[in-house]
Amino acid sequence: MSDRHASLETIQRELTAFARRSRAAAARMHPELSLVSFALLAELEDRGGCRATDLAERFLLNKSTVSRQVAGLEGLGLVERRPDPCDQRARVLHLTALGAAALAQVGGNRRTAFRERLADWDEVDLARFAAYLLRYNASTEGCR
Repeated sequence: MSDRHASLETIQRELTAFARRSRAAAARMHPELSLVSFALLAELEDRGGCRATDLAERFLLNKSTVSRQVAGLEGLGLVERRPDPCDQRARVLHLTALGAAALAQVGGNRRTAFRERLADWDEVDLARFAAYLLRYNASTEGCR
């Protein structure tokens, strides 16, 4: 096995483990807020609201999947639909005050967990890791 192949296998295995741990951690931080739900709420906050179809496109998810997630978030009182100012027939999703508070709480908990997990990393390693993550995510934009 080549060094490149071994490295790719390690990356695949470790990213899978990371995803599993992330889902489990999200459930511990807010039992009703999955990792996908957290990502949707964060996107709504970043964009100041958007349509469900925009979320499906952004996260490369099926519209029915986003619809189920949004329905759950609405049921929890974290998201509300408002008329689109450009098209009164359409609805734009926005965080409620409760949604913003839940997002802030979970986001704060996640930042604390990352700070603790990476506490013994030096600045050079942190900067390198951040740059690699940015590069990796930029290379996967638009990929399924």
